[in-house]
Amino acid sequence: MLKQELGLKQQQKLSPLQIQTIKIIELPILELEQRIRKELEENPVLDDSPSEKKEDDDETRDVSLNEINEDDPIPSYRLHVNNYGKDERPQYNTFSVKQSFTQSLMEQLGFLNLNKHEHDIAAFLIGSLDDNGYLSRGIDNLVDDMAFKANIDTNEEEVLKMLKVIQDFEPTGVGARDLRECLLLQLHSLKQDEAVTNAINILTNCFQDFSNRHFQRIMSRLGLTEEQMKKATARIVKLNPNPGGQIDDSYNDQAQQIVPDFVLTYEDGKLDLTMPRFSLPEIRVNKKYAELLMEAAGSSERQKKEAATFVKQKMDSAKWFVEALKQRHNTLMSTMQAIVDYQTEYFQTGDESFLKPMVLKDIAERTGFDISTISRVVNSKYIETHFGIFPLKYFFSEGLENQEGEEVSTRELKKVLQECVDAEDKHKPLTDDQLVAEMEKRGYKVARRTIAKYRDILGIRKARLRKEL
Repeated sequence: MLKQELGLKQQQKLSPLQIQTIKIIELPILELEQRIRKELEENPVLDDSPSEKKEDDDETRDVSLNEINEDDPIPSYRLHVNNYGKDERPQYNTFSVKQSFTQSLMEQLGFLNLNKHEHDIAAFLIGSLDDNGYLSRGIDNLVDDMAFKANIDTNEEEVLKMLKVIQDFEPTGVGARDLRECLLLQLHSLKQDEAVTNAINILTNCFQDFSNRHFQRIMSRLGLTEEQMKKATARIVKLNPNPGGQIDDSYNDQAQQIVPDFVLTYEDGKLDLTMPRFSLPEIRVNKKYAELLMEAAGSSERQKKEAATFVKQKMDSAKWFVEALKQRHNTLMSTMQAIVDYQTEYFQTGDESFLKPMVLKDIAERTGFDISTISRVVNSKYIETHFGIFPLKYFFSEGLENQEGEEVSTRELKKVLQECVDAEDKHKPLTDDQLVAEMEKRGYKVARRTIAKYRDILGIRKARLRKEL
């Protein structure tokens, strides 16, 4: 016997305005500018031309949508976005991300006198480099890749020839197939004195021993004195193991500008938070254009109905967009102000030790917004302060207790851990257990596994690998 049950399922449906607002809140200011430009192009009812303040002339004034659509009332404020900070200079305080890694290599390739076939091979190789500037795929695999993906008929000899060309590019070490080759490329580019020659010999013949800090074994095998070993090691440790990291590839290999969404000033003991407009256009709903669209409709009832439907759709879309922009501003401003209030001492001084533990939930509770909303606000947004420009994510970190039971941020713990390692005797580096004791001396209760975790995050190697002669 089949039993049929009826149940009610509650499902929240987002309104078009809510969907629009969510999408717009996520956008950093440069992408928001592009989004506004796109909306202006696609919706003829939106206008960004300077307003003509002729209150006695009904044809040219800005009007609210409820004057043309009585059945769909909206808030009484005028649909005119002008709620930004006082500084509207588009050039104000921007900073550029470094030139794209791929872009830089392609530019260098363009200066070479190569035929099309050679150029295509080299360009494919550049496109195959990883984020650190290494060529991780084997030459034989690349030959197949070029044939199938780019219709380039080549062989291993030609590919190796063009790889050597790329390995002469800046930054030195680019195009290496492993760490040893990367370091050797850099050493061969230096003036060949005794220290460099010994360093090349060490990496060529004793790379594994050097990686494991077995210095005595290397000295015995290569017949080096302790002083020669020290000088060679000093040359090696100054080399760059990640040549691709010198140039930023963020934002899809395009050289970009990052514009701070917020500006925080500190004068006379007072913090002042603003949201500069930069090049964001002021937009408003153009009633006059909507009326022209209606007048342009044909004489038949069908044509008039179609025109009315079109105009209403565009007016609704314009209303939602303008309202979403206002809500974005209010949401971002409320969130950032809550962060500033939470971290007042830090923003006054710029001293990391004053940066309190703070998670998304803390700001959500202060603002009344959902955690997901706070996350969207924080993502890809920047603030300019009197001590630098920072992504909003920088200010969030979890916390642990010190010996007094006070909560301290994980960023503060990392800073103290780094100080402990910097101050250690490099001939006898501190083990993780010893670092636990050092942290405890400074008033921080940290478990050994936490030390190991933060050490990895900070890029600090194990004690054995930090040992110097």
